[in-house]
Amino acid sequence: MELVILDTAEAIAERAADKIEALLTTKPDAVLGTATGSSPLPLYDELTRRCAAGRLSFAQVTGFMLDEYVGLPAGHPERYATFMEVNLRSRVDMRPGSLHGPDALAEDLQAACAQYEEDMAAAGYCDLQILGIGSDGHIGFNEPGGPLDSRTHVDVLTEQTRRDNARFFGGDIDAVPTHCITQGLATIMEARSLVLIATGEGKAKAVAQLVEGEVSTDWPATVMQRHDDALVLVDPAAASLLTSR
Repeated sequence: MELVILDTAEAIAERAADKIEALLTTKPDAVLGTATGSSPLPLYDELTRRCAAGRLSFAQVTGFMLDEYVGLPAGHPERYATFMEVNLRSRVDMRPGSLHGPDALAEDLQAACAQYEEDMAAAGYCDLQILGIGSDGHIGFNEPGGPLDSRTHVDVLTEQTRRDNARFFGGDIDAVPTHCITQGLATIMEARSLVLIATGEGKAKAVAQLVEGEVSTDWPATVMQRHDDALVLVDPAAASLLTSR
């Protein structure tokens, strides 16, 4: 696992975009895994700029989202399908319908999980997976305590995660869904490359565990230590609890 500390979110976005640009240059029809939340937003801005400048193209790219809330209706502004449409898909030359997410509105959620895993397997899983990290160390919505070999599944969001995400719901934790569908940790680890972005002091403890802690179900992101190509991009605040740099 490679750790890179950069001074600004913009510098982090440029470094992550460099890796994606290199991938799309050599493999225009790559499979890209996308993440939501505030951490990847500067990256999506940078990818949009590079696409407009003709430096890269998403015209042949297939995308798979990490996760989705259960219970939010289609078109809800905080639904992750909406987030990805607004912040990336519609801003670049990615074909409509080429960015996929789990069907969190399905009557049979277990069947939806199995179908999503099957769809990713059929595509060969992701060439590159973009990740953020929760303050409790989750990646995707794989909350602490879950198995490290999990596949796409329904998960229950912890109170900490719901409190962290309440800022997207007007500060109302009761408006944050209690369940989600998420790629499992083993699903995420199928990607050929992982790029994790973390900024801010609120992520410092999770980053310290990710980089320097033992692999543990208590800190799900630590499974990334077992990946052959994992890039962790953080700012000084997120790196502030590391004992060695």
